[in-house]
Amino acid sequence: MKIDKNNERIKEIAKELKLAYTIRNIEEEIKEANIKNLTYENFLLSLLESEHDLRKANGIKNRIRLAKFPYKKHIEDLSLEDLPEDARDKVKIFSSLEFIETGQNIILAGNPGTGKTHMAIGLGIKACNKGYKVLFTTIPLLVNELKESRSEKTLRAFEKKFEKYDLIIADELGYISFDKEASELLFTYLSLRAGRKSTIITTNLSFERWDEIFKDPVMTAAIIDRLTHKSYIVNMNGNSYRLKETKLWLEKQ
Repeated sequence: MKIDKNNERIKEIAKELKLAYTIRNIEEEIKEANIKNLTYENFLLSLLESEHDLRKANGIKNRIRLAKFPYKKHIEDLSLEDLPEDARDKVKIFSSLEFIETGQNIILAGNPGTGKTHMAIGLGIKACNKGYKVLFTTIPLLVNELKESRSEKTLRAFEKKFEKYDLIIADELGYISFDKEASELLFTYLSLRAGRKSTIITTNLSFERWDEIFKDPVMTAAIIDRLTHKSYIVNMNGNSYRLKETKLWLEKQ
């Protein structure tokens, strides 16, 4: 009876301390400790290690959830032989995540279906697993959020939030063009991170065509200069492996 009361008290304290593993598993841990005749030190170590592992796993899940990836793709799932040559050469370098530590950008530029978004998401998930704070967004969505923040006079709050991410993935640059306000906002907020925090940008347009998006040649030149400084620029032009997967799927039907 006394043991039951002790267990309940342990659970109460664990709940206050937010020790999720202990709350759920204390009885089983005590039973196992008695069966194995563990010392107090070994019992405590085992309990704390399990608590730590659960908290670490939950932290990864939360970081991935808060990153807002449209779907989960892992860098290890990339079909290297189907990637453009330049990308194949860079995957191993990027997988170390050193570019995040050094605050370098990655620009994945090339035609649709060659693995740009998959590679970006894969690196983002790997970064979440390593404890980095990541955000996935599309360029059109980002521009809309910036405009809304300006109209609601919350740009400063958005700026602080934007700067906190270790890695931002900005997908789909080139699918829509921008007016002057959008171009200026995008330039300002991507510039905030330049040389300090990493950004991965995917685009279907080569640099000489970026003036089609931003319209203003001076603004275009400034954005390219700021984003490419000490950045990795990857040529993603190649055959669409998305089209290849579709053909294989159709052959099986």
